[in-house]
Amino acid sequence: MMNNKFDISLLILRIVLGVIFFLHGWVKFQDGIGNTVGWFESIGLPGVLAYGVAGLELVGGLLLVLGLFSRVVAGLLAVLMVGAILKVKLAVGFLGNGQMAGYELDFAFLAMAAVIAINGAGAYSLDQVIFKEKQVGTGKSFG
Repeated sequence: MMNNKFDISLLILRIVLGVIFFLHGWVKFQDGIGNTVGWFESIGLPGVLAYGVAGLELVGGLLLVLGLFSRVVAGLLAVLMVGAILKVKLAVGFLGNGQMAGYELDFAFLAMAAVIAINGAGAYSLDQVIFKEKQVGTGKSFG
């Protein structure tokens, strides 16, 4: 019963985080990736990096929802959140400054991604179906 609760928890966490990142990537492309490129350049980052970030958010979000390559994708998203916190949000503080949101939400996304990177996608995932990913701490397959 406990493993089932854990797997359901991972499923919820994975789907919520995946949808959030997918939508963030979608918006970057939908609003015109050039806007995001320009914003990246305005904060001192190479504009081409915007394509990688938006692509990772879009494709990575979808892969998380499906539970495919979840550990790798979640690890990359965690690194992305560290970068966002350090480069953009750290200066405005944890809760922000009234003009810009702080890094509290980015920190929550970082924690969520870290949980998935550490534990994997869980039983209700394509990772388990395709790769027979091992259950954390038991050495047993999920199925």
